[in-house]
Amino acid sequence: MNELSAIKRQLTNRKSGILGSQAMQSAVIVPMVYVKGELSILFEVRSKKLTKQPGEICFPGGRIDKTDPTPEAAAIRELTEEIGISKKSINIIAPLDILVTPFRGIIYPFLGDLQSLDELKINHDEVDHTFTIPLSYLYEHEPDVHSMKLWFEPGVDFPIDKVPNKRSYSNRYHEIPEYFYYYQDYVIWGLTARMLSHFLDITKPR
Repeated sequence: MNELSAIKRQLTNRKSGILGSQAMQSAVIVPMVYVKGELSILFEVRSKKLTKQPGEICFPGGRIDKTDPTPEAAAIRELTEEIGISKKSINIIAPLDILVTPFRGIIYPFLGDLQSLDELKINHDEVDHTFTIPLSYLYEHEPDVHSMKLWFEPGVDFPIDKVPNKRSYSNRYHEIPEYFYYYQDYVIWGLTARMLSHFLDITKPR
């Protein structure tokens, strides 16, 4: 068997993945629920006891464990652990776009709906409290957009002298937009705001 045939055989029926998927992988649910007859989005405020991002706003979710059969299963498991709503009360509507980040790995978001908040039982080790925002409010209020710069800074042992045009890397940065949504005293920003913006963009009535 020649080399080309061997390569073809190795790649037959192979499904493409995401390069760099050995990085941390997480899954979240963007949960919709009716509150007083109005379709709303539920958010969590992270526990202030946490060492990472205490007090910040997020969607229910977390790291995908080896025991989770799929990212969707991981998102559902995390939601049940964090706010106590049972699996039978969660309906996954559709996956949203996968988010690949430089610092937080890969995040798989799913749009879901909850039957109600009657079962809500917050795990205060992870979640300080929850709140909801009417979907109509989010459609009507555009986020503020600001830029964030990520700088390229070679490590001590990085062989910068071996890189062609090394001077172009001396002051190099990547600029990304950061979205800020404001509701009452809450500020939603970062990856949560980016996923929220994506959801609103693809579902907003035209």
